Amino acid sequence: MTTTSPTTTAPALDRGALPASEGKGRGGRFKLGAGQQLKGGPFTYVALIVVGLGSVLPLYWTLVAASHDQQRVLDSPPPLVPGGRLWSNLQSAWEQAHLGTAIVNTLIVASCITAATLFFCTLAGYAFAKMRFRGRGALMTAVIATLTIPPQLSVVPLFMMMSDIGWGGKLESVIFPTLVGAFGVFFMRQYLLEALPYELIEAAKVDGASNIRIVWSVVLPVARPAMMVLGMLTFVQAWNDFFWPFLALNQENPTIQVALGQLSASYTPDQSIVMAGALISTLPLLLVFVIFGKQIVGGIMSGAVKG
Repeated sequence: MTTTSPTTTAPALDRGALPASEGKGRGGRFKLGAGQQLKGGPFTYVALIVVGLGSVLPLYWTLVAASHDQQRVLDSPPPLVPGGRLWSNLQSAWEQAHLGTAIVNTLIVASCITAATLFFCTLAGYAFAKMRFRGRGALMTAVIATLTIPPQLSVVPLFMMMSDIGWGGKLESVIFPTLVGAFGVFFMRQYLLEALPYELIEAAKVDGASNIRIVWSVVLPVARPAMMVLGMLTFVQAWNDFFWPFLALNQENPTIQVALGQLSASYTPDQSIVMAGALISTLPLLLVFVIFGKQIVGGIMSGAVKG
């Protein structure tokens, strides 16, 4: 009587291929294994192209409008390719709106607000996420509740407060009211709840680390991806803020958005020069994203795959 080895009768399987029974889950839907990636079809590429063109089109139109004169911009149909007046329009916008002073002021304001927001929101987020103290839930509820209050309601008392302090028309009146925000506290708390294990904190305490040492050596390295994302959002918001700086500052000491508002406040504003000023105000943001884009995207992806 002869016996057949199981290895000779069993069908040979390719080790690199995934059996159909293992690749499908409940309902016959395909489930990805470790290290596998989804493959995009034609619809995916078409959607990405449409979204990309839609994102670039406003910036391209700003460049086209800034390189023509007023009459050509208002023509029908409008121009579709850049013209030859870009440099002269940029110079006119720079001189008429004092954009040099405005850009420096905006850099100071946005940098101070971003640095303070990252510092205070990270500390507050860590306290709400991992520390136990009386009234923690009520305080967090109060912080979140402030997001429902329209900022227009606080304009009059805030303006009176800045005037009483003597900061009317100064950059301090724009910086100090926005040093910390409820959204940043909530954002960092939610991130640290999942990303920071209690075991790391307990191990640091066993080693004799103080609270400041724990924050510096444990919390900040873990929170760096979220801080990059929060820093980008805060910097862009501070750079583009118009409402409060328009009320708090004057024409001699404006931010970039206030200067652009003055540039278009005439009875018949020159749209080509206004677009040239908008192009100048956009370039620093593009430069920031080019320099820190890798860290920002890495922070977003790190938060997306956490856990």
